[in-house]
Amino acid sequence: MAQEAAKLGHTPKLIAPHLVRPYVKSNKNDFADAEAICEAATRPTMRFVPAKTQAQQALAMSNSIRESFIKDRTATVNRIHAALLEVGVSLAAGFKAIRELPALLEVSSFSERIKKNLMLLHGHFNYLDGQVKALDKDVECQAAEDDLATRLMTIPCVGPITSTVLAAELGDGKQFKCGRGYAASIGLVPKQHSTGGKTVLLGISKRGDRNQRRLLIQCARVYLIQVDRQKGALADWVRQLIASHHHSNLVVCALANKLARIAWAIAAHHTEFDAGPAAMNA
Repeated sequence: MAQEAAKLGHTPKLIAPHLVRPYVKSNKNDFADAEAICEAATRPTMRFVPAKTQAQQALAMSNSIRESFIKDRTATVNRIHAALLEVGVSLAAGFKAIRELPALLEVSSFSERIKKNLMLLHGHFNYLDGQVKALDKDVECQAAEDDLATRLMTIPCVGPITSTVLAAELGDGKQFKCGRGYAASIGLVPKQHSTGGKTVLLGISKRGDRNQRRLLIQCARVYLIQVDRQKGALADWVRQLIASHHHSNLVVCALANKLARIAWAIAAHHTEFDAGPAAMNA
């Protein structure tokens, strides 16, 4: 709808629903919602969500479908394990044992009905597994074709999945004034609970998009494992944190915050990752 409104010459602005809710004065209905939206839109400090382009929507859709197939595949594997436990068989963990299920059923003494049900689950697993592999290749192709995703992959330990997710959400990055704004939007900054002039900082806020935060933290963990092979100011900064005897989880969150800021700088300034001093100021 935002794209169609833009074609007609309007400037669409999207507002997150949880920011509109405080302005609803009565029970929920279309009239009260419209009044609350108008009231929220006039606030000078209101934060708006930029409308995605079709390219961003395609990236987001591919990753969303892939994640749903992965969850369904995991659920199917658990169903197979549970069904086999009902008949006294415990399979080893991992996909290899699931793929070898037909051979197990051939030598088993199960009834034909049980074998048929298990093969139905096995066929569903094979379908989902094939779809996930196909989407993996599709996401890799989209990452190679998308300019921002390609530049984001210059960041150490950022691959096609993370780069396409970030590219779909960041766009040109102009919706944030600085990298800290983007890091805060996905919950990678300390939660503040200050009063009376006393500043109290807690753990990360964990606000915003959980998927982006999860992927950046995974990238940070991989970077931490490979830090001895990394070079540049970013690697020196991470090694300094480790040498200060900080807990590994604290280092990971700090690095994920830094990676988010670097990703914003790459999107907003149309650059690539630089392992030198410029990376420290991103």
